[in-house]
Amino acid sequence: MRLSLSYALGLAAAAVAQTNVSSYIATESPIAKAGVLANIGSSGSLSSGAKPGVVIASPSTVNPNYLYTWTRDSSLTFKALIDQYVNGQDDTLGPLIDDFTEAEATLQQIDNPSGSVSTGGLGEPKFNVNETAFTGAWGRPQRDGPALRATAILTYATHLWNSGNTTYVTNTLWPIIELDLNYVADNWNQSTFDLWEEVESSSFFTTAVQHRSLREGIIFANLTGKTSDVSNWETQADSLLCFLQSYWNPTDSYITANTGGGRSGKDANTVLASIHTFDPAAGCDDATFQPCSDKALSNLKVYVDSFRPIYTINDGISSDAAVATGRYPEDSYYNGNPWYLCTLSVAEQLYDALIVWDALGELNVTSTSLAFFQQFDASVAAGTYASDSAEYSTLKSAVQSFADGFVDIVATYTPSNGSLSEQYSKADGTPLSAYDLTWSFASALTAFEARAGNKYGSWGAAGLNATCSGGSGSGGDTVAVTFTIDYDTQYGQNLYITGSVSALEDWSSSNALLLSSADYPTWSITVDLPASTTIQYKYLVIDGSDVTWESDPNNAITTPASGSVTQADSWH
Repeated sequence: MRLSLSYALGLAAAAVAQTNVSSYIATESPIAKAGVLANIGSSGSLSSGAKPGVVIASPSTVNPNYLYTWTRDSSLTFKALIDQYVNGQDDTLGPLIDDFTEAEATLQQIDNPSGSVSTGGLGEPKFNVNETAFTGAWGRPQRDGPALRATAILTYATHLWNSGNTTYVTNTLWPIIELDLNYVADNWNQSTFDLWEEVESSSFFTTAVQHRSLREGIIFANLTGKTSDVSNWETQADSLLCFLQSYWNPTDSYITANTGGGRSGKDANTVLASIHTFDPAAGCDDATFQPCSDKALSNLKVYVDSFRPIYTINDGISSDAAVATGRYPEDSYYNGNPWYLCTLSVAEQLYDALIVWDALGELNVTSTSLAFFQQFDASVAAGTYASDSAEYSTLKSAVQSFADGFVDIVATYTPSNGSLSEQYSKADGTPLSAYDLTWSFASALTAFEARAGNKYGSWGAAGLNATCSGGSGSGGDTVAVTFTIDYDTQYGQNLYITGSVSALEDWSSSNALLLSSADYPTWSITVDLPASTTIQYKYLVIDGSDVTWESDPNNAITTPASGSVTQADSWH
């Protein structure tokens, strides 16, 4: 096996970078931990006005004002702290975690613009830090919060239950968990704003964390005997797993982050989903897009490469080295810059992959992941490389250096006081947007833990079957669906359809299906679709290279068990 010249020349530099990264982590870890704690509750040094256990997104109050508490950010932050607590890394966190669970129980019950606790209010994304409803205009609902909150508290509840504190779990924690998981089960197939709060459709990140939360809930319910909801959760978890597969773009070998929005779909959403649904016991399973799965690695390369040409600070960096990454290449927020948490998420996915390869004692290269590995060694071929082989050592070393490179990018653009803002300038790396962002600090903590080889329990991802009855690619029963829509086109324009199953080309605009204009202005097409399946889809107008999508939300149809059906739509 022969290394690429650029990689061979980079070995010495990689060794220096590894030393730099280790030094940076040693310095930044306590700063990041202190940064997180400073932004929590009434005792936090930067969270003035917040109730106990309430996580502020940032102390910033102008340009932008982030002095609010988001369910998503809070849950991801406390998941990192709870992992440290239950694994004995910091036994002082118990009272703070109790404050968090109490605060979240309060927020669950607050009527808000998304509804009450029983009419959709759990999908409200953010609240005032004094535990009152935020009533301004916002992208709502956001359906990832309840799933992430359930996952964080389930980790804590499982630890307490196994430690004998069953009364507290039953009386205090279980009601919070059950509300969230029933919300997930009842609403997962409804449209949602994505985690960037911009696109209303379906989101890979949301689907992935919803699936995880239900699987964890099932395990916990069976542990504690609280099984009244388990049958429904199992049914919905199976459906979520099937739907999760529809985000994969087999033509271009990456995960399409959102089913709407009209963007490329290359998005940190997908990398964040992989690390926040990491299950060390699941190996390199691609049904749940585990960090070392061939699909997740292929997606990672496509995501990272999309930022190489668009940030000035990435100029001159070789094609096999780390670069600054942001939310998505089309981003225009604050003129579109790299984010600390996005760049760190790439490193964390790679560190998670290294953990699993070491545990498995082998590394598998498939036709799907081949391009990822060939960026380090152009001669590598598909195959399985055992841990005692030279090929394994070479590839593992390359991935380790690649991962460290992303942390080194963050280190380069971290100010001397260790503060991590939301973004850093694409032109010169200057910190931008909200300062001391809690999520940035938390992402540093989890990436550093992964680099140290720490892993935090299984959620039941191992051995799951993503072969869906009647679903995409399953070879199950199909029904003929005729889609019709009235639309006045201009010369050169044609109407197409694409959607969430392979028969509708998996949301691909380049492979979308052309409708017939034989009865113009009525356009129509008949497609054999999986039976008894809920399918989302959209129409789009294509004129040469110009593509215009319908507005959100997606259209949806639940196909019958047999026969045929006509779906008459109107453009929106």
